[in-house]
Amino acid sequence: MFSSSSLLNLARHWACSYRSLHMKRSEVYQHCFRILGVHESADQDTVRLAYLDLVKRVHPDARTPEASSERFKEVDEAFKLLQEKFAKNRRNIHENDEEPIEFDIKHTAPQHRQYLSNEGIGTGTPYQRQKQYQQVRAMKAQERVLEHRIGKTGYFSKHAIKTKYGIERIVEDLIQEAMSKGDFNNLSGAGKPLSSAQSQNPYLDFTTHKLNKIMIDNGFTPEWITLSRDIRDAITKLKQSLRSERIYYGEWPLQRAEQQAWQHYVQNEELEKEVVKLNRLIDKYNLIVPILENQFFRIHLDKLVESIFREPDLSRNVERNHKPSKGAASDNKYKVNLFSFIESFL
Repeated sequence: MFSSSSLLNLARHWACSYRSLHMKRSEVYQHCFRILGVHESADQDTVRLAYLDLVKRVHPDARTPEASSERFKEVDEAFKLLQEKFAKNRRNIHENDEEPIEFDIKHTAPQHRQYLSNEGIGTGTPYQRQKQYQQVRAMKAQERVLEHRIGKTGYFSKHAIKTKYGIERIVEDLIQEAMSKGDFNNLSGAGKPLSSAQSQNPYLDFTTHKLNKIMIDNGFTPEWITLSRDIRDAITKLKQSLRSERIYYGEWPLQRAEQQAWQHYVQNEELEKEVVKLNRLIDKYNLIVPILENQFFRIHLDKLVESIFREPDLSRNVERNHKPSKGAASDNKYKVNLFSFIESFL
């Protein structure tokens, strides 16, 4: 027997305007052979080759004048019927070729429709059914508009993807052509890893990255970096001056004379001014530094003096040379230079 789907699909092409169609089995086979353009005595291989040749020409995606979806369906269904015929012959299943085949469309009356008006939609009085029908039509219209918009969006996106892939394909072809000509053989960086200068932060804007690179290449250093270096140098020099004074005193607790001398030194007005200016420099740095972890704590002179006074590695009870020496002169010169250095940043 024929498969119902194949027969119905083939009958749709032959009897679309008839209510009922009666054909003999032999006539069906003859028509299938004519569709494929082969003789009735052709074997299965000949039919298959003819089918492949026809499909290439009538497929809807083929760019030929014969391309047609209806023609493609007709050829496909005819080939399926002949394949079933050859399969039955291999199994020695013989059928009566003179037996008529009836292609009939069975109609089923819609039992759910109670009214012929308004497409059978709605219940109640005619006014209520009319109102319900209008609501259904409005909903269907909204769905169609939404489907149209979605389809339109999909069309443009599909076209964009095709364009993108087309451009990439053209670029790849040009690259391969240049490589075949040997244009890439004499490049300076061939066979070498990429330099670290080409790496960039993926979360940073490309324009900002290029501007930073230009400034770095021209020797520009951000202000917060120079301030950080200067603050560290100033703190180191301040600690060094306190250590150079600490070596003239003994262990804690100090004698009364030593205690007064030490207090007079740490409460010196120049030293306090130096700490105040250094703290202003630290405040300025903390406002412009981009990373919070790099901020400095303000300098508290009493805590700094106490920590340096208790350092165990410093010498004790060193005799003080009362004559002005080169070291003292250099210390005074250092203080003047340190003050002028800090004032230049304020």
